[in-house]
Amino acid sequence: MNQPQIPAAKPIIGAEERDAVDRVLRSGMLAQGPEVAAFEQEFSDALLGGRTCVAVNSGTAGLHLGLLAAGIGPGDEVIVPSFTFAATGNSVALTGATPVFADIELDTFGLDPASVAAAVTERTAAIMPVHLYGHPADMAGLQAVADQHGLRIFEDAAQAHGATLHGDPVGTFGDFAMFSLYPTKNMTSGEGGMVSVATEEMTRTLRLLRTQGMDRPYENELVGFNARMTDVHAAIGRAQLAKLPEWTAARQRNGAALTEGLAGLPGVVTPTVAPGATHVYHQYTIRLDGATGEERDAVVNRIREQGVGCGVYYPIPNHRLPSLAEYAPGLDLPATEQAAREVLSLPVHPSLSEADLERIIDAVTAAVGGGR
Repeated sequence: MNQPQIPAAKPIIGAEERDAVDRVLRSGMLAQGPEVAAFEQEFSDALLGGRTCVAVNSGTAGLHLGLLAAGIGPGDEVIVPSFTFAATGNSVALTGATPVFADIELDTFGLDPASVAAAVTERTAAIMPVHLYGHPADMAGLQAVADQHGLRIFEDAAQAHGATLHGDPVGTFGDFAMFSLYPTKNMTSGEGGMVSVATEEMTRTLRLLRTQGMDRPYENELVGFNARMTDVHAAIGRAQLAKLPEWTAARQRNGAALTEGLAGLPGVVTPTVAPGATHVYHQYTIRLDGATGEERDAVVNRIREQGVGCGVYYPIPNHRLPSLAEYAPGLDLPATEQAAREVLSLPVHPSLSEADLERIIDAVTAAVGGGR
């Protein structure tokens, strides 16, 4: 008898989210309004120690507008990882600035401070690490590079809701940080993004940019965008935010179970958690040490054939994408290339049962020929 497919990701939508949407629909206030303001404050209080938050219509918009509010533009360079989703580099390019790609630390997949230091030029304005898969980047190491060269820090925290480093929440280290609220993230608003901001000046500029440059109707102060979050999306986000602690604890338990079950499997490198870091497991990403991309893809296919969803994030580094390669001619990033060949992500979402976790472990063990 065929068992049901275990999905790689599974957004959880319950009665609370449906009730929240109905509440907004009954109110007649569908665009940006009181739900957005409440969501911004609740997100700030729950995850960022009260730091000001600005809601927007996508994570990419959050990065783009955050960079613009920080004054990034033509002539500037922003150092980013190549091993991430393209939105990180895209957002820099959209400002007219130049994304400069640096290598990662293979154990945590975060920007390597030594590679960042080597990439600094007289045009470098900022460093934008990604807290990839829900694990914090090495913020102390990156801050040391920033301090040495007088650079700013921005954070792509798209996958890291609730992650911390030595007790400090991700999203409070830089001038701004962006959290994605896409359906597959640890929590969702259906679609959207949340930007945490360090200063009142940047906050006001960001709010102007998301609303056609207006603070008061028809008094446009600058050229802006329509990047508002709707009250419908905010209401969903508020319901999800209340459930996030429980879901995060489930992800962490599931991650621990997978690490225990895969321990000692030949060639399989399970996720590292750096000292002082809290991993929130947006993805549970293993490496197949020494594998080629083709060998990794074959393992992925064998896992899927056993009814277990899995994904590869990210098989093509940003510096080799047709859209971004022009910024990195001849660039050599060995750890990035190795990760792109070796990684695969297993289900870790809160809906997994103990039986599901056993199936995942069995599927990986069989796929790599480890026996069990």
